[in-house]
Amino acid sequence: MALNINEISEVIKKQIKDYGKKIEIHEEGTVVTVGDGISLIDGLDNAMMGELLIFPHDIYGMVLNLEEGAVGAVLMGDDSLIKEGDQVRRSNRIVETPVGDPLLGRVVNALGQPIDGKGPLKTTKTRPVERIAPGVMTRKSVDQPMETGIMTIDSMIPIGKGQRELIIGDRQTGKTAIAIDTILNQKGKNVKCIYVAIGQKASTVAQIVERLRAAGAMDYTTIVSATASELAPLQYLAPYTGVTIGEEWMESGEDVLIIYDDLSKHAVAYRTMALLLHRPPGREAYPGDVFYLHSRLLERACRLNKEYGGGSITALPIIETQAGDISAYIPTNVISITDGQIFLNSDQFNAGVRPAVDAGLSVSRVGSSAQIKAMKQVSGSLKLELAQYRELQAFAQFGSDLDDATKSVLEHGKRVVEILKQKQYSPLSQIDQAIVLLSVNKKRTKWIPIEQIKEFKDEIIEHFHTSAKALRDELETKKAFDDELMQKIDHEIIKVVKKVVDKIANYKPETYGLASEWEKLGK
Repeated sequence: MALNINEISEVIKKQIKDYGKKIEIHEEGTVVTVGDGISLIDGLDNAMMGELLIFPHDIYGMVLNLEEGAVGAVLMGDDSLIKEGDQVRRSNRIVETPVGDPLLGRVVNALGQPIDGKGPLKTTKTRPVERIAPGVMTRKSVDQPMETGIMTIDSMIPIGKGQRELIIGDRQTGKTAIAIDTILNQKGKNVKCIYVAIGQKASTVAQIVERLRAAGAMDYTTIVSATASELAPLQYLAPYTGVTIGEEWMESGEDVLIIYDDLSKHAVAYRTMALLLHRPPGREAYPGDVFYLHSRLLERACRLNKEYGGGSITALPIIETQAGDISAYIPTNVISITDGQIFLNSDQFNAGVRPAVDAGLSVSRVGSSAQIKAMKQVSGSLKLELAQYRELQAFAQFGSDLDDATKSVLEHGKRVVEILKQKQYSPLSQIDQAIVLLSVNKKRTKWIPIEQIKEFKDEIIEHFHTSAKALRDELETKKAFDDELMQKIDHEIIKVVKKVVDKIANYKPETYGLASEWEKLGK
């Protein structure tokens, strides 16, 4: 075949023209020192704060210190594989995490990589983990309830969508239990949940995953895990990864619930890194910027207005106290950032009051605007009644003779405490809670002996799901009691009172000083 000189000439010209167009420029530096998960690198003059660096053996690092002539980076892998003189490459990307619906039902690490053995994530979308929180003009006031299913909280310390409510208490007082119950209660409510485990035991995280899976809650939940055995940088990064995953859904107009369990360990992880990076330690050996650490995280939880998607992130950070000291450095930091706190009292927990919520020290700064009207109508005086009971209970311990009014307050208070007790993993809807609390509000509980209160509560819920279901459905539609509906529901509660009392052998209303009132009930 004859060679076409013109064709050959064109090919050569094209190759000359395109030569050198695919030059890739990588900025590289050299490891100066490495140890304790920290590396100092020379030669990366243009590195950005929070940028991902690529070390040998596919180990990643994150830039946290920008010093003159060197950058300090934390390693997210085995630092024993890195040695002085190794080449480090810039990625030109701030640390990112995968986002989107494929993360639902998955367990990921602090870098958003799956660790549940279910294969890679089917998403290509990523977002940088550090981001400025939405401004005031993009936000909307909190006025929709985020139901926890826990009567004590929904009635006295209501949480709204877009709120940041701190769960605080000593070790082993049921803080995680409240968070898990809240996740379980979101089933069928169109709320996506994120549970961030920071510094937990791997076995504890596995148990939580299994519990959520058994209840069908993993369908709408993502777990971000940075266990106690993982490096401090990964524990530091985990909550930011969690909230970044949530922001993707929030900006799509969806509601998100995020649990940080717990921020005490997060502060410890940061302190570890900061001291190794030679940042100045502040009060109580914590770095002075630990407040900024948590504020820039929690400020990202909010409710957006319609123009910006109308979604929300509700944050429930957890803080562990030492001997109930909520005035320590980290607890006061987070209390000042959040919109209220649920304080769990170890004395109440040990006395068998579960959940052990201290109604006196707990507060919600959103208040009744995050409740349905029916709940407002029956729960208004609850906190006051409990406070009076606690005060008189301390006074009554001296054993002096008590007048009838004081006895009445004490007896009513005992029944309120008893009816607010709730088993773990058994959340209640706000409608059921409102009906039960109506019986407290109308003081129908006074005829029930304290040891029968639990049975009475179960009977009410059962009765309004079967015999009186029509009234319950009406309340669910109206979301409020009118006079007629309240009267009808109260009449059904009285039926339940009689049913429970009839089972008690040798029941005598005069024991409670109620003989005359009992006659009025038609006994």
